[in-house]
Amino acid sequence: MQRLRSILQRIDRKGYGAYKDLQGSYDLGPFTLFVDRVQRDPFAPPSLVRVRTKENGFEGALFGNGTRRVAFEDFLTRAVERALRRAVRGNRGSGGSGRMEIQRPSQVVLPRSSMVVEDGYVEARMAVGLPARGRSVDARGAEAMLLEELPRVVREALLPEGVDSRAARGHVETVEDADDLRRQLPGLGLVAYVANGAVLPRESGASDRPLGEGAVPFRSPEEYRVSVTLPNGGEVSGMGIPEGVTLVVGGGFHGKSTLLSALSWGVYDHVPGDGRELVVARRDAVKIRAEDGRSVAGVDISGMIGALPGGRATTSFSTPNASGSTSQAANIAEALEIGTSLLLVDEDTSATNFMIRDERMRELVQKEPISPFIDLVRPLYDSLGVSTVVVVGGVGDYLDVADRVILMEDYLARDATARAREVRDAFPARVPPGGSAGDVHAPRGRRVRASSIDLRRGKRETARGKGMHTIELGRERVELSYLEQLAEAGQTEAVARAIGEFAAGNRSRGVAEIVRGALDAVAENGLDSLGSFRGHPGELSLPRPQEVAAAINRIRSLEAATEKGA
Repeated sequence: MQRLRSILQRIDRKGYGAYKDLQGSYDLGPFTLFVDRVQRDPFAPPSLVRVRTKENGFEGALFGNGTRRVAFEDFLTRAVERALRRAVRGNRGSGGSGRMEIQRPSQVVLPRSSMVVEDGYVEARMAVGLPARGRSVDARGAEAMLLEELPRVVREALLPEGVDSRAARGHVETVEDADDLRRQLPGLGLVAYVANGAVLPRESGASDRPLGEGAVPFRSPEEYRVSVTLPNGGEVSGMGIPEGVTLVVGGGFHGKSTLLSALSWGVYDHVPGDGRELVVARRDAVKIRAEDGRSVAGVDISGMIGALPGGRATTSFSTPNASGSTSQAANIAEALEIGTSLLLVDEDTSATNFMIRDERMRELVQKEPISPFIDLVRPLYDSLGVSTVVVVGGVGDYLDVADRVILMEDYLARDATARAREVRDAFPARVPPGGSAGDVHAPRGRRVRASSIDLRRGKRETARGKGMHTIELGRERVELSYLEQLAEAGQTEAVARAIGEFAAGNRSRGVAEIVRGALDAVAENGLDSLGSFRGHPGELSLPRPQEVAAAINRIRSLEAATEKGA
């Protein structure tokens, strides 16, 4: 502590670069402060520090297995964030002076690099804007931050005496129950589960927090009610969605898309109070939509779109500007390529001509290479074992291919399968679905040319996330706005670093091989293994394989071809 004070006094009012002398470690009593990287000026990205407690005094049950450890690290990250808001004064001069922050978590629980819980210590990784007067050192402000505010944060959020142990146990047990429930799905023959009492509507389109007043708690139709036993919550009852083809119907504003959205977020565990704590889906579920204008590189879409005019094959299809239908076909093929057992499709965000073709258009347009999704949805399950939950509001022909129909009315779900059969018999489809078990095949894998991804930006190479929906690779910006299952900017940063590692290796590899290589390294060595960095990478969250692959697929410079043509 005295050494830190001495350095600060010595560099006071010197040029901002004198802060470099702080790099190193300092014993501050109950914890050690590591100053890993110092910013070059007050307007640059903040300095990176770690605080590591001398021991881990928390009860071992809070981090006794992998799931609990992730949940407890998530809890402590949130505790530090709250403590920072209470303890840190904020603005102390020019630029980012006075900032002190930790990675901001979303409503979901993810492995993150912001917190490390080990048997012998707890470590939080933070960014600090060292204070400045203009462009000179403000030693008094820095001393207040590092020797007053930071110790208070440690006392309130990283030491047992400052942490609410009951809330910590509740947080960990909630996450463990959700993870256990998701693991039970295959054995129960289910692709998703929505517990009774779940609150699905969100606060607003700009907020992922639960809707408060007016929210209707979910209640399962009796026909789909499934009871499960969880390790902490005991017996729970709710709606189980079986494998196969499930249709969700209903009028506008009655909760169809809200249910589908909740299922798409069911790939993640949620924090207590979110409302969707026990809404789970298969971990590899993928939300599919049309995406006008996206680039497509060497994707095998032949199972959905046949030969194009001029005899152009679709077994290795590329375009810089896909239409709604071809983009949706590519999204499905890419999901199958990386692996999925559940597709989630909403009519509202789909290409009409991809979803269905009526009798008149079939008669008028004889040369149509697109096989509508209504013809594919059954073979996807029968041939490939891929289930689908599809939301429709205006296409009754989907009643012919559904195993079950869930009707949403006033945010309440009920089984409408029997009624749907009556309607189907009374109003037979004018064009029966034309699909058969042989019509859909798994798309061929692709090899990606690493040299097609240019990381050069001036004299540097860059591969970084810019917020949650953009990746910067050299001079190229990759747009990820339509990846609806990205939860945090930390995932985007991790994806960027994984792509950068592949590109820097300069070796062609398959898409699935690239993704597996990156995530296997994380499983073995932690998130710190993703990408090069100085100091610590305290801004990373674990992405799913599906989002890593999806980001690769949206690189406009990407050169890829199916294995046969690679």
